[in-house]
Amino acid sequence: MTKDSQFQLMTTTEAAKLLRVSNLTIYRWIKAGKLPASKLGRNIRIKKTDLLGFVERNAL
Repeated sequence: MTKDSQFQLMTTTEAAKLLRVSNLTIYRWIKAGKLPASKLGRNIRIKKTDLLGFVERNAL
C-alpha cells in the first residue's frame, strides 16, 4: 500500500457504497466501536486502511 492511500479518508457515504450497506449501518458500526472513524468538524471520516482492516476482521 502506498503512503498516499494509507491516509486516504472516506466519507460515511463512500464507505457505505463500497461495502454495499446503508449509511445507518456505517454509523452503527462506528458508534459500537467496531469501525474506527474521526470527526472533523461536523463531518465523520474513515481511513481507507481502517475500513479495509474492518472488512478483513469481519469476513466470513
